[in-house]
Amino acid sequence: MTFDQRAFRDALGRFPTGVVVVTAHAEGGDPVAITVSSFNAVSLEPPLVLFSISKAAISLPVLLAAEHFGVSVLRHDQSELSSRFAGRRGAKWAGLKPARGITGCPLIDPCLAVFECAPHAVHEGGDHLIIVGRVLEFETRPDGAPLVFFRGGYHAIAEHAA
Repeated sequence: MTFDQRAFRDALGRFPTGVVVVTAHAEGGDPVAITVSSFNAVSLEPPLVLFSISKAAISLPVLLAAEHFGVSVLRHDQSELSSRFAGRRGAKWAGLKPARGITGCPLIDPCLAVFECAPHAVHEGGDHLIIVGRVLEFETRPDGAPLVFFRGGYHAIAEHAA
């Protein structure tokens, strides 16, 4: 069976997702970062999370070689950061100074939550790799709403009255 890729992508876009930036420190180089909307919890015991990344991503070799990586959950007012780190080239960190976690990996601050991870497993996933990380440390911030990606654009979550 074959699919029209654009139609398939549009169908997938009907599922709203949060947006995170995955970061790592290149050995002897600058930090790398990539925007990801395919971030999920896997397990509480052990604490595992996953994200998927295109095999064509420029930052993939650094992420695969890194001893640790960070995941920063973006706030609703950080769409510019999401777009910046989604780009393929350029000075993604220009004018920004990453925070450093306990593992030394770069993190986005402020954001809603951060997870510092050690690589746990890598799985094939078509034109992507599925990277599973073991959470070593995490921190949450109490204020703010998440950045949500839906139908190819950023959206806000409507507050729901209890």
